[in-house]
Amino acid sequence: MPLTPRAFGDRGRKRAVKLGVDPERLPPGQSPTVKWPVLTVGPAPRPALDTWSLAVYGEVEEPFALRWDELMALPQVDQISDLHCVTRWSKFDVPLRGVRVRELLERARPRPSATHALVHSFGGYSTNVPLDALRDDDVLIAHTAYGAPLPEEHGGPARLLVPSRYLWKSAKWVQSIELLDHDEPGFWERNGYHNVGDPWREERTHQDPFAFRSMRRRVREGGRSVGAGTAER
Repeated sequence: MPLTPRAFGDRGRKRAVKLGVDPERLPPGQSPTVKWPVLTVGPAPRPALDTWSLAVYGEVEEPFALRWDELMALPQVDQISDLHCVTRWSKFDVPLRGVRVRELLERARPRPSATHALVHSFGGYSTNVPLDALRDDDVLIAHTAYGAPLPEEHGGPARLLVPSRYLWKSAKWVQSIELLDHDEPGFWERNGYHNVGDPWREERTHQDPFAFRSMRRRVREGGRSVGAGTAER
């Protein structure tokens, strides 16, 4: 008998108790994991630190770009975060270090017209995030996990981290943050994933599950040809 989302969620809550995790920390339909699964469509880009940069531009008064050494010279934040993937796993208490995105936005001085950001990655991936969500205290450009440089397969040397959303919104291999005066969907949002992606509301996909499954199968089979090289879920 197929495992329904509700049954999967019930099993996940039991597993959380077994692992010593408060099941109230587990979003609906999720199951905790002690591993850190790697889910990426296509090959991982390999940006070198000596040429790496992060740009903030668009609907801002002061666009700028940071080199790696400039990012590391900014105030650093250590935090413990829970990660929730749309494929139904949750990883708890991940120690991360990085720079608050809010500080970068304040430096760029968003115009009153700015409402959303389209975050771009090395490799061509993109995802959209409301500007207000990027201003949360726990939203980082993360470069360190478990006291070591962020592994390449998890988005190193640096990735966006938005704990309030499913993990596909936390773009790996982040390259730029483009502020917009409108909402513009990114890669997965254009291909069937929910525009918001709140794990506590189970905002996983758009309304047509058959069309979504067909799309995901096509992306898996042809990810190299559709610019999905950094499309983590």
